[in-house]
Amino acid sequence: MASTPQDAGLVRRLVALAIDWAAASAISAGFLDYHPMATLGLFALITWVLVGTLGSTIGHLIVGIGVRRTDGGAPGPVKALLRTVALCLVIPAVVWSPADGRALHDVWAGTMIVRIR
Repeated sequence: MASTPQDAGLVRRLVALAIDWAAASAISAGFLDYHPMATLGLFALITWVLVGTLGSTIGHLIVGIGVRRTDGGAPGPVKALLRTVALCLVIPAVVWSPADGRALHDVWAGTMIVRIR
């Protein structure tokens, strides 16, 4: 039985996002002169690779949430890429579906955020 997206909670999602952005910012500051596009690119790359392979980013793992397909399976690289591109556009990440509480980037990718612990 797949979990519902409400299981993850908004606070966990925001804390995970802040952790992931901080990690990308630290790498960008250390190696890429903290260029804004480099930071965004690192954030996108880290998010895509980790969600596509593990189903969770570093921030997700720390707060106990993960990305799953709506049928409960792992998102895989294609859905992770679609979700990451939409997330980086920002607007899809802040527009929520009233039907199930998923953000538009998750609706487009056919994914949802769930608690994993």
